Amino acid sequence: MVHNITLIPGDGIGPEVSQATRRVLDASGARFKWDVVYAGAEAEEEFGALLPEATLASIRKNRVAIKGPVTTPVGSGFRSINVALRKKLDLYACLRPCKIYPGAPTRFTDVDIVVVRENTEDLYAGIEFEESKPETARLRQLVSEATESEVREDSGVSLKVISETASRRIVNFAFEYARAHGRKKVTAAHKANIIKFSDGLFLATAREVAQEYPDIEFEDRIVDNLCMQLVKRPQQFDVLVLPNLYGDLISDLCAGLVGGLGLAPGANLGDDMAIFEATHGSAPKYKGLNKVNPMSMMLSGVMMLRHLDETGAADRLEGAIAAVIAEGKDVTYDMKPDGANAVGTSQVADAIIKKMGGAK
Repeated sequence: MVHNITLIPGDGIGPEVSQATRRVLDASGARFKWDVVYAGAEAEEEFGALLPEATLASIRKNRVAIKGPVTTPVGSGFRSINVALRKKLDLYACLRPCKIYPGAPTRFTDVDIVVVRENTEDLYAGIEFEESKPETARLRQLVSEATESEVREDSGVSLKVISETASRRIVNFAFEYARAHGRKKVTAAHKANIIKFSDGLFLATAREVAQEYPDIEFEDRIVDNLCMQLVKRPQQFDVLVLPNLYGDLISDLCAGLVGGLGLAPGANLGDDMAIFEATHGSAPKYKGLNKVNPMSMMLSGVMMLRHLDETGAADRLEGAIAAVIAEGKDVTYDMKPDGANAVGTSQVADAIIKKMGGAK
């Protein structure tokens, strides 16, 4: 079977890791017809839009996409393209497995955690009020009247919105994932001791949903305690389910446990569409240098193969990646203790293809 797949190369280092990933996927034994479309700063330069309608149309048509990193400005400029894709396509579940492969640069052993992050609301809903704007003044007045609290006149405000609907949907997803993949425990993270009406709603909903899955252990952790426990004894955790912001932060922490973002795959899933992506940024300072680790996007490709029921190809590619990591010779600088004798992005792809017995 030939799979029609949307490929978004991204910008910065995106095109390099995307090309390396495309090569190993083509060598995996699965068959693809690639529809290459664009998003991000370079798309705006060429097509006059950060997220061209043709890109969205391709994803809606093919239902499956794989994406390289795209640049998001810090503190100003346009909002995240990643967030826009998730909201426009209702990709409500972010799935980020963090598993140690022998040979990865980490001080831990036996870590195998899956982070399930709610993708559509919380602070990432983008409901913000800029300092000194008339609408911000009206909000300040409403807060004063409704709560007898004062918001300083020179404040910017971002609303943390958590609904029962989105909370129930993501916690159900986490339990269904755990059941389908033989996982034993789901941990919900929150700050309900302080943020009682939003995080409190998330926690109450998680506890209610957990009762529908008596075969799977459930617990909850206050998110700051979770951080401490993760760096002390991460092996106690299995599936983590979190609101959007905490999920973003904790997934990076978990990536650090297993060797870094270069080894952390990701997927954004809805009811009928999926985008698989590298979890790291676009690192524009390394653009064109053939230097960065492509394994995050490659392992996202493994997730895509499993989503497509290409189990044999997925096992073949993951096994080849694991073998290259274990051997420790054809890996990038971030996986070498002193950075010496590191290879480039394309050479990693060469080594993985060789392990699979191909030449592409």
